[in-house]
Amino acid sequence: MDTMASLLEVKNLTVQFPGSTGPVAAVHDINLTIARGEVLGVVGESGSGKSVTSLAIMRLLVPQAVTSGTILFDGRG
Repeated sequence: MDTMASLLEVKNLTVQFPGSTGPVAAVHDINLTIARGEVLGVVGESGSGKSVTSLAIMRLLVPQAVTSGTILFDGRG
């Protein structure tokens, strides 16, 4: 296997939660690729979606969350 292959690929990740007037997008259309051995820091203001993005990648979101997009870890979804 290629040592520089992507370890994590996130393509068009969107996460929505139900709101009183309809769905609320917490994360919209996130794309990122992390290669083996690469380090990524995620920074942003409070409420910008850092935790929701991380929880979506780890598949730990609450059942009410609606996700779309693709998350591949080591080539597997």
